[in-house]
Amino acid sequence: MPKITPFLWYDTQAEEAAKFYCSVIKNSKIHKTARYPEGSPAPTGSVMTVEFELDGQKFIALNAGPHFKFNEAVSFVIECENQAEVDEYWAKLTSGGGQESMCGWLKDKYGLSWQVTPKALCYLMTDPAPEKAKHVIQQEDESNAKNVRACCSMWRCSVPVS
Repeated sequence: MPKITPFLWYDTQAEEAAKFYCSVIKNSKIHKTARYPEGSPAPTGSVMTVEFELDGQKFIALNAGPHFKFNEAVSFVIECENQAEVDEYWAKLTSGGGQESMCGWLKDKYGLSWQVTPKALCYLMTDPAPEKAKHVIQQEDESNAKNVRACCSMWRCSVPVS
């Protein structure tokens, strides 16, 4: 079966971004870097693509100019086991110019959107008890990540152990 690999377009920061992501996400590494050859639209020898892996998921980053920008239509989700993990990823991904958003979303310094959420949140949002999902949605509507985290903690007894 074919594998799906996210392909991320950067202006000139592909290598920098790949190194940053590998420093943030555990079990990550850069596999290889391809450089533009002579006669290409970019300076000879500059980074063209970087193949890297974030905790088992392969990515390719491309330096291809300022023509396209990231937006919230695509994001990557990090499901965290506990509050300390949420806080760690949140701090690292917003460092250096990243921006906080609402409902557990943020943009890193390269403009890529991430959702850093407690694993329990998915269970709560799909729980058959409507009061649990309603409570989570109300907290999200208030754009208060701390309230969402507290909500997840409050209902944690119903979250299956994985």
